[in-house]
Amino acid sequence: MERFLGPTRTLALVLCVIPHALPAQEPLTLRQAIQMALEQNPDVDIAKAGIAEARANSSLARTQYLPQVSFTEDISGGNDPVYVFGTRLRQQRFTAADFALPSLNSPDPIGNFATRISGGWLLFDSMRTQKSVHAAQQMQQSAASSAGAVDQKVVFDVVQAYQSVLYAERQRDIAQHEVETAETLLSSVDDHVKAGLAVESDRMSAQVSVAARRQARIAAQGEVDLAWAQLRVATGVPDLKTSMLQPIEPKAFPGRDLEEEFQTAIKNRQDLAALRHAQSAQSSAQSAARLSYGPHVSAYGNWEDDRRTLGGQGGNNWVAGVQIGVDILPIGKRAQLAKEKAAKARVDAQLNAWQQQVRLQVNQAHIQRQTAQLSLETARTAIDQATESLRILKNRYQAGLATITDLLRAEDAEREAQVNYWHAVYGNTMAFAQQLFATGTLTPDAAEDLQ
Repeated sequence: MERFLGPTRTLALVLCVIPHALPAQEPLTLRQAIQMALEQNPDVDIAKAGIAEARANSSLARTQYLPQVSFTEDISGGNDPVYVFGTRLRQQRFTAADFALPSLNSPDPIGNFATRISGGWLLFDSMRTQKSVHAAQQMQQSAASSAGAVDQKVVFDVVQAYQSVLYAERQRDIAQHEVETAETLLSSVDDHVKAGLAVESDRMSAQVSVAARRQARIAAQGEVDLAWAQLRVATGVPDLKTSMLQPIEPKAFPGRDLEEEFQTAIKNRQDLAALRHAQSAQSSAQSAARLSYGPHVSAYGNWEDDRRTLGGQGGNNWVAGVQIGVDILPIGKRAQLAKEKAAKARVDAQLNAWQQQVRLQVNQAHIQRQTAQLSLETARTAIDQATESLRILKNRYQAGLATITDLLRAEDAEREAQVNYWHAVYGNTMAFAQQLFATGTLTPDAAEDLQ
């Protein structure tokens, strides 16, 4: 069988037999896998729930601007002197006879059906409500930015899992080819032994080689199964069927200046944006706690209708007013302010620490990107050299000028070169994906450029 898997035969190998794949089935593209993940991955659902919760908190904070109105229907009865006296007055049934001492001291029981509508409206609270609302709005934006960061992480996980499947399948195909090559070599050695051109130890060495290659093929198939399991988790589709994948071909990716990458990350990283919004929210929360020391002004009103029976006639009354208040012993407010200050310091430290971490991630991705490019160039040269060396040794062995050991070593070297080459191919793609992720630009559209 002709040797394959070289750099010039990339597409041919990818279209080789893939177990469990349907010949007429369209390959699953990277974009399709990403779309699945963004629709079904549990992490995305958690992030969406966080946005909904933050939106509800923001709406709740804005309700402080609105008046509060309540309706109650109260049914009561009793012979408490004070209760009876007040109820008769509210029902507008009080007469001169009710001033008699026996009636005042030992009144007959009386019932009351009271309908009340009451309300209050905070008119001024030293701008505390405005700060609280702003804090809630910033937390809503922080949740949205966090969801964006989750989306990018999901995209990266899918790219990584998709790449892992492709690399594992490539390793399996290499292992399968090595089995076929080893079996062909064993057949050739058998012929040489029968013809007296080789010794029995050569046949035994070839048999050992076949067994080792078969074991490697079993291990490679296990890696394929594991890679598919990881892709199912990344996409959030537990029942995703094993199928053909669209290959990510070897390609050169554009590079950028390191400082430019830093600036891109500061601008586009959604996790940094989430922390900046949280910082702004905490600053407003701290201001709200400080403003709570100030005076507050509120209006209130109450209307009540009292009747002896549910549908009977009675009396009604109303009360309205404006209340001004100042907390002259704000012990709890001092503790709240101290808490908000500590929370603000924590968020400031988190943002500073994460900015440094992002800078490190960008630096690492930049270095890995350069390393991957150099590794790919080196691996491409090595595979050509190993293939040519194997061809020469095969000819020498057929001519009786090389031993079986020499040939097997050349086979091992050529196989290792194949493995290193495809590891460099996929490593180069993943290094570019890591760079996009580190700079906050790994979107579904950007990921599609990998393919």
